[in-house]
Amino acid sequence: MNAAPADQIRLLDLQAIDSKLDQLAHRRRSLPEHAEIDKVNADHTALKDLVVAAQAQHGDTTRELTKAEQDVEQVRARAARNQQRLDSGAITSPRDLENLQHEIGSLAKRQGDLEDVVLEVMERLESAQTRVTELGARLEHSTVVLTEAEGRRNAAYAEIDAEAEKVKRDREAVAAVIPADLMKVYSKLRETQGGVGAARLYQRRCEGCRTEFSITELNSIKAEPADKVVRCENCSRILVRTADSGV
Repeated sequence: MNAAPADQIRLLDLQAIDSKLDQLAHRRRSLPEHAEIDKVNADHTALKDLVVAAQAQHGDTTRELTKAEQDVEQVRARAARNQQRLDSGAITSPRDLENLQHEIGSLAKRQGDLEDVVLEVMERLESAQTRVTELGARLEHSTVVLTEAEGRRNAAYAEIDAEAEKVKRDREAVAAVIPADLMKVYSKLRETQGGVGAARLYQRRCEGCRTEFSITELNSIKAEPADKVVRCENCSRILVRTADSGV
């Protein structure tokens, strides 16, 4: 394959631009905010689950308190009715009076036990509310941290993308004057050779794979016509000869 020496040298300019684009893409993928966002997202998801569980516990305890208070009210109402019957004087049978007084006493004890239950449930409800409030505050803080991290990432994206757009325009200008067949070979080599399709021959070395050539190999390269597209025997990349290549 042949190409004008100037076009071959332009490949080095194109390679430098493509390497710059690769570096920008790597920088975009490797932003420290990615790891931070992943961690905060995981914490945020865990906190949301905890908030849901705490709210469910709070709801269950609220219903438990309502039921306990209703039980107390039922016992209190029944005791009040019995006391009213007792105070009315309508019951004259000694046995009935004794039974009623016994029931009033039992209801008083039952009411006391149920009121203890109400107090215990109220304490648990207060703890449940405290946990909901605490977890809600932590979730709100996590949301702020996540938003700030995403903002920093997006700002970094914008900076990198703006630079990449400028570099892409430079690439278009250089690529437009390189022959299509040479571009095709270069592009294919970039895909198979880790992003480097063309390398300079400098001080007996291929700058692509750092292989040092022998005098015999250099003389062989030197013997090739100036428009011959030389390939490195070691890495197969296009080996661009320049004024300081020594050949």
